[in-house]
Amino acid sequence: MNNENKDVVTKNRIMIVLFIMFFLFLILIVRISYMQIFNTKASIADLEKLSTKEVYGSSMPRGKIYDRNYNVIVDNVGTNMISYKRESGVKTEDEIEMAYLLAEKIDVDYAKLTTNILKDFWIANNIEKANNKITNKEYGEYERRKLKAKDLERLKIERVTDEELSVYEEIDKEAAYIYYLMRHGYSYDEKVIKEEASDIEYAFVAQNKSKLKGFIVSTSWKRTYPYGDTLRQILGNVSTSSQGIPEELKAEYINKGYSLNDRVGLSYLELQYEDELSGKKDKYKIQNGKKTLIEKGTKGNDIVLSIDINLQQELEKVIEEELIKAKKEPNTEFYDHTSVVITDPKTGEVLAMASKQITKTSDGYKVSDYTTNLVTGSDTPGSVVKGASMLVGYSTGNLKIGDVFYDKCIKFKNTPQKCSWKASLGSLNDIRALQLSSNSYQFQLALKVAGVNYYHNMPIKIDDTALNTYRNVFSSVGLGVKSGIDLPFETEGYKGKQSNAGLLLNYAIGQYDTYSVLQLSSYINTIINEGDRLKLNLVKEIRKATSDDSLGEVKSTYEKTVLNTSEIDKIYFQRVKEGFKSVMVGSLGRGYMGNSPNSAGKTGTSETFYDSNNDGKVDTETYSKSFIGYAPYDNPVMSIVSISPHVRHKKSNSTYASNVNKRIVSRICNIFFEIYK
Repeated sequence: MNNENKDVVTKNRIMIVLFIMFFLFLILIVRISYMQIFNTKASIADLEKLSTKEVYGSSMPRGKIYDRNYNVIVDNVGTNMISYKRESGVKTEDEIEMAYLLAEKIDVDYAKLTTNILKDFWIANNIEKANNKITNKEYGEYERRKLKAKDLERLKIERVTDEELSVYEEIDKEAAYIYYLMRHGYSYDEKVIKEEASDIEYAFVAQNKSKLKGFIVSTSWKRTYPYGDTLRQILGNVSTSSQGIPEELKAEYINKGYSLNDRVGLSYLELQYEDELSGKKDKYKIQNGKKTLIEKGTKGNDIVLSIDINLQQELEKVIEEELIKAKKEPNTEFYDHTSVVITDPKTGEVLAMASKQITKTSDGYKVSDYTTNLVTGSDTPGSVVKGASMLVGYSTGNLKIGDVFYDKCIKFKNTPQKCSWKASLGSLNDIRALQLSSNSYQFQLALKVAGVNYYHNMPIKIDDTALNTYRNVFSSVGLGVKSGIDLPFETEGYKGKQSNAGLLLNYAIGQYDTYSVLQLSSYINTIINEGDRLKLNLVKEIRKATSDDSLGEVKSTYEKTVLNTSEIDKIYFQRVKEGFKSVMVGSLGRGYMGNSPNSAGKTGTSETFYDSNNDGKVDTETYSKSFIGYAPYDNPVMSIVSISPHVRHKKSNSTYASNVNKRIVSRICNIFFEIYK
């Protein structure tokens, strides 16, 4: 190809490239023109999306808590709050200056000030000196990326001396803690500096915004309790704004959309009903620096408890008075608390629940709330479980209605004999055995369940089958399983790990596994309902939030819940109830429920153990008292369970046993039927 032809080909190629480039630029111009002319709204919308964000206000007041008669037992009251959010352009030295100004004018509790926080404050005030604490070698390692920035900061903190910190006085420490609160957490978060600020402190910050850039004054709220400490532990606690969500609950709450500084329920009812009680926060749109409310928040829903607050107050008062009285009696050195639950057996609603603990002080005795023990604690119940033991015999065919056993001591080879509370109670049928609380009757029945043909001083070895049979029946009536109460942290009690003949006999009379007072309440209610085990419940209604203090409409109502129905024939439950009725006219139960009309119940005494020197080992044998009961027999409106551990001990020569448990039950039953007559 000659040179002329080569030039022509080259020119043609250049023209093709230029044409392609022209065409591409034309497409680009058309597209840009289209976006500018025809798609302006979409472009603006996209721009707005990029420059707009949604934020939420502070936590709204929580819902109220009422008792069953709509008395407010947990409310909210407004408080002043001072908080801080860093503004652009504010320097570290500016924040230190503002922290000192605030420390001089408001009282901030700095009890949580740590040495490391104080060291951070020293470093912020002495940047050059702090930098000099890092060696040239370490700076070199940092430049070679062998050390990170956080490593240098750690070394600075480690090298701040006690002597350097010794110059700080109280005002410096308070300023250091305020500075920490200002800087702690995410930069975009609003940090709470002080909740419940005084009116004077609130006014100072409001009037000095030019000097206190980024500081905000607002109104918040706190929980109030019109009935003081009544039921206080079970009501639970709420975190403060400065506390926010505790570390152990962060994952759960963050997944629900909470912010780290939100106020949340921490325990018991406040925790259990967080989703209902928590309010909905104000929602804002921020665009071009302008904040606009787009969705108004609401306070939380209210909850109505099954508790009668007047009965609750009386119960707590009775327990406290009787605790103090009992400590003046012999053999009560180790008696320290009583626990009581009163329910409506037809629904499972808890009407009152309390546990009080007494401790000796230099000024005498102090009684404190111990109600959480109802949920988390358990005790050896003693003879109150004998109704369940009878049901084991009936249901397995080893006991028939009216069967008579002769009350005698039981003796196995190489073991001490096991007897009733008297050497012999004579010939007893099933009703009489409950009335007189015969241990021997239960021992002989348990051996029949185990398939043992008993004779005196026999060698014996049994497998786990009989004990498992007992536990299965006991759990079907509420013993050894959770009551289902609407509270967190409920215990199942303790289940013994071993199994032998002696332990089986102990189990049959309530001397092996332990149960909570709530489980015993579930058990007596199951007897009353002839096999239907009802869920225990504290919340009766949930009411929708209102804009004022009025009670809102019902959102939901508690419906009686049957957790399980026993397969045991109702005729056997009726037989046990006859036995419980006979207890109350016999010597053991007479007067236990005061003037309650036509009552039924079962007393119990258990051999227990106590750690008398707080070394973590039980070293003292004691006796504990328990009681379960209900009234009226034909149409029960209440059931009651009470346990008073360690009312007598074996270190004393005296056999005196305080009847404090009986006094408490008798007094509160009389009060109950005065209120509900």
